[in-house]
Amino acid sequence: MFSSVLIGLREGLEAALVVSILVAFLVKTDRRHALRWVWPGVGAAVLLSVAVGAILTYTTAQLSFQQQELLGGGLSILAVAFVTAMIFWMRKASRSIAAELRGKMDQALNVGPLAVLLLSFLAVGREGLETAVFFYSAVQTAQDGTTDPLIGFGIGLSVAVVLAYLLYRGAVRFDLGKFFKVTGVLLVFVAAGVLGYGLHDLQEAAFLPGVTTLAFDASAALPETSWHGALLKGIFNYSQQTTVLQAIAWVAYVVIVLPLFLRPTVSRTEGSSSATAAASAKE
Repeated sequence: MFSSVLIGLREGLEAALVVSILVAFLVKTDRRHALRWVWPGVGAAVLLSVAVGAILTYTTAQLSFQQQELLGGGLSILAVAFVTAMIFWMRKASRSIAAELRGKMDQALNVGPLAVLLLSFLAVGREGLETAVFFYSAVQTAQDGTTDPLIGFGIGLSVAVVLAYLLYRGAVRFDLGKFFKVTGVLLVFVAAGVLGYGLHDLQEAAFLPGVTTLAFDASAALPETSWHGALLKGIFNYSQQTTVLQAIAWVAYVVIVLPLFLRPTVSRTEGSSSATAAASAKE
């Protein structure tokens, strides 16, 4: 559940901040009339995300076991690609996202209402589609019949909406740069686990070899059904029976991605991100 909460919080906060920045800009510049085009775009993006999640779930149920594993493995790897791109993009954009969105909205207003609607749709839709793929991947890696991924995403998204609203209203202020850095580090480990599960699915689908070649079998010492095994599974997507390919992929991903993510950035205002993106949109 932890990984679902984390992804829901990250994706939800990014999407909610985007909306709050657009709304704050229109309110501040006395162009509230354009809000009637923002909300349909946001609503359409949310509906599209839900529809994609439902389609993935429904179509998977109609497939054979091998086809399910092949699709699930492919989407898990796609989710890892999304996570990786997301954490690096937000690492760079957290200090300038408000200014960029204000500029795009100003251009859209000059073009016309449909441009405003399209901007809102695309800005939120990207986060929504990523969340749909993440959610499907989380369901695939969770135990059959569990509602933990859905509950986790619900909690994360709910907290994200509340935080974004409080930031918009100025009720709370915190360093968004540090927030995205800490959650980014955690997501590196989550993504490594998802990558391992995705590769294992592809092995079970006979797309990749080595499904019976185990790096370790901790079924007796650390079973997934134990509380500590369940905790590791929820946070890091731990598997009590890990193949050599899974283990190599997990270690390689963390060893490569984590140092790249943590490397110092060239910035003159590293600490200036303490003002929230939502608040800066109102300045």
